[in-house]
Amino acid sequence: MFNYIIDLFFPKVCTGCHTILITNETVFCTVCRHELPLTQYHLDSKNEAVKKFYGKIAIEHASALLYFNKKGIVQELIHNLKYKGHEEIGTVLGNWYVEDLKELALETPFDVVIPVPLHPKKFRERGYNQVTTFGKALAKGLKIDYNDAVLYRKKYSKTQSKKNLIGRSDNIENIFDVIFTEENQNKHFLIVDDVLTTGATLEACSKALLKIPGAKISIVCMAMANS
Repeated sequence: MFNYIIDLFFPKVCTGCHTILITNETVFCTVCRHELPLTQYHLDSKNEAVKKFYGKIAIEHASALLYFNKKGIVQELIHNLKYKGHEEIGTVLGNWYVEDLKELALETPFDVVIPVPLHPKKFRERGYNQVTTFGKALAKGLKIDYNDAVLYRKKYSKTQSKKNLIGRSDNIENIFDVIFTEENQNKHFLIVDDVLTTGATLEACSKALLKIPGAKISIVCMAMANS
């Protein structure tokens, strides 16, 4: 009864289109869910996400669940997740994508999910890492570890969204590092992030993790920006 009263005066709305959610709808409405642009990259070992890293780093797999278009529904979802505190979006997308990732035919399975870290100052400003719930949902669904302590960001940097490719690459170089023990060696790390754009941030994270002996790298994002 109490929940009914709360919903009556403070109805839950879709994080994509802001319409009121009906019974059995969570986070986003049925219409928005059907309109989400799926990449199906998990079905293609040579997809566009993989190509972002050709000649730069050796990866076992790369993919993204959704296409990211400016002023589109995915941008609205990511904005609400990143800046409005709607961490439940990451959980829903992670639970959704994990079923696709289970179908991957990998030579070595994933061992550990690693989120792209925020600098402590940025974490204090935002109050949370926007990829945490996505990463934890993947780790739970894949029945593997989630570790946010191995990889860390040692330099504070402002948002990369308005920088060009060269500017991003120069700015992101050498800002990540790792703290590891023998237990972390010979692991297949699955790095997770929100949106794959140039790939500069994920490349830098991968290079840091590859300092760990025997490390293998895969990358999964919630969305990938259309070129």
